[in-house]
Parts: sequence; C-alpha cells; structure tokens
Amino acid sequence: MTVTNGNGTSNGHRTSRRTLPCGIYAPTMTFFDPDTEDLDIPTIKKHAERLAQAGLAGLVTLGSNGEAVHCTREEKLEITKATREALDAAGFTETPIIVGTTEGSVRGTIELSKLAEKAGGDYVLLLPPSYFRAQMDEEAIYNYFTAVADGSPLPLILYNYPGAVSGIDMDSDLLIKLAEHPNIVGTKFTCGNTGKLTRVALATDAKTPWAEGSGYMAFGGMCDFTVQTLASGGSGIIAGGANVMPKVCVKVWNLYAEGKTEEAIALQKMLSKGDWFLTKAAIAGTKSAIQSYFGYGGFPRRPLKRLDRERVEYIREGIKEVMEWEKKL
Repeated sequence: MTVTNGNGTSNGHRTSRRTLPCGIYAPTMTFFDPDTEDLDIPTIKKHAERLAQAGLAGLVTLGSNGEAVHCTREEKLEITKATREALDAAGFTETPIIVGTTEGSVRGTIELSKLAEKAGGDYVLLLPPSYFRAQMDEEAIYNYFTAVADGSPLPLILYNYPGAVSGIDMDSDLLIKLAEHPNIVGTKFTCGNTGKLTRVALATDAKTPWAEGSGYMAFGGMCDFTVQTLASGGSGIIAGGANVMPKVCVKVWNLYAEGKTEEAIALQKMLSKGDWFLTKAAIAGTKSAIQSYFGYGGFPRRPLKRLDRERVEYIREGIKEVMEWEKKL
C-alpha cells in the first residue's frame, strides 16, 4: 500500500502549510514562574529560539513534556502563539509547529485543533481517547481519529504512547489503516517498537532523508533509538532529550543520513546512556537538566514533585559526558 499524504493540504483548508522535514523535533517544555506557576512566556520564547538555532527540524508544543494536561485551553493557545512568534522573530519562519490538541471527545479535539491553527500551529499530535478505557476498542479508536481528521483544518500525527492512555497500544494494522485517510500524515512511536515502526513506514512509503516517498512521517518517540529509527525507514525523532542536548541529537541523525554509520552508532550509544537519566526522572528531571546547563528550566506544575538537590546533582553528573559533546558542537 502506498499512501499519499501531502504535508501542504487538508480538508480544503490553507495549502501553504509548512512542510515536515526529516530530522529531530523537540516536544518543548512549558516553563512556569517558580512561585505562582503562571506561564513564563519569555522563557518559553527563549527556549524555542535556542532549539531552532541548534538545528532542529521542528517543534511540538503541548506534548507530554509540555505538560499539556496541566494547562488550560487558553494557556495552550498562548504557548503555541508565543512559540510561533519566537521562531519568526529569530528568522525561523519555515520551522513547523506541531500542537498537542488531544481532548476527550471528537468535538472538543476538533475545536481545539481549529484554535491551534489560528495560534500558529501547522499540524496536531493526538493520543487515542482513553478515559472510558473499557469502551475504547479498535473500532472506537478508528472512528475517533477519522472523525477528527474529517473535521480538523490541521493534518494529524497519531501519538502511540501506551503509558499515557491506560495501556492502549495501537498496532501496525490499525495505524496503516488510519494512514489511508488523507488528513492523517504520520505517527509518533513512543511505544519504542521499531518493528511496528518498520511495518508502518514500509506500508506507507514514509518519507526518509533519502526519499520523499508519500510524505507520511514515521517518528521515533525518543532519542535513544535514533539510529534504529533511521535503519527502520523512519522519518524523524520527536524526543524529550532534544530539549537538553539538541545538537547531539541532530549530529547522530546527520551522521547516519550522511552514511557515516559507525560514527553515528558510537555517538548514539553515548546519547542513549545520557538520555536515560532524563527519561527516568521525567519532566522534573529534564527541567532540572536545562537549569543545570543553561540557567533556566524551573519546575513542573503540581502535582508533579520537585526534585531534591541530591537528585538534581545525580542527573547533572549523569549527563555530563553527553553535555560536553553538546557544548563542542
């Protein structure tokens, strides 16, 4: 099966949409005032600019690392708008923004997707519905995504992250079937299943650094399997670790894409080792790493806990080797 999912059109809406290049994307952190927990818009903008300057192919607002579940609709739109403004002001006018717009209902998700477009989003990233888990069989999930795809002005990237949705793990057959919809243009495989990614990339003729293919984007969901994603026919990586060491993430990708396989694998090992310290400590750990090495970061919103000094130092030391590489690039 060959799927044609152009990145520029959907549902008769605007056709000048920014395309999704192959490469590394970061699900950007949402920064808050440490005392009031209000949005820290200047830091959100500064962070977006730093990531773009590091060579990232695109940004994702309001993903899991962006604490979407802790933000109101109004805040989500403000974050996306600020990110677009920061990119444009820094000269990155063609850098695409993917926005997490998952809500519990088809209606709500379509509404938020329409608002995300007005705020500067180019694509949406959607989890399957999971609150009524017992009723969410394959048919219900298929119907949810196709209904949203019918109504959304922005193309959909499906988000397969079982840990966030009560264990729902969309298999390759379902993802390939959903890819037939012209407004579903990719999947993020945070499940870490490279076999699944391989099957979906093959069936959809996914875009790679070496071939445009159908334009469908098969994203690895963590930077610790960047090389594996490329070897599997993947299109890019959406990785929380790219908030901290974006240049190393980009370097691994580029080395492999340039045919420097052994160098890519060697650097991938270092990246995977360092990324584990961030993955294990989740959002609080990633923010503490940014604070340690870049002087900003702060804390997640409650109820997520703040890390004690001992854990902060443990993370700082744990990523020291990879951060030395980051500073050299």
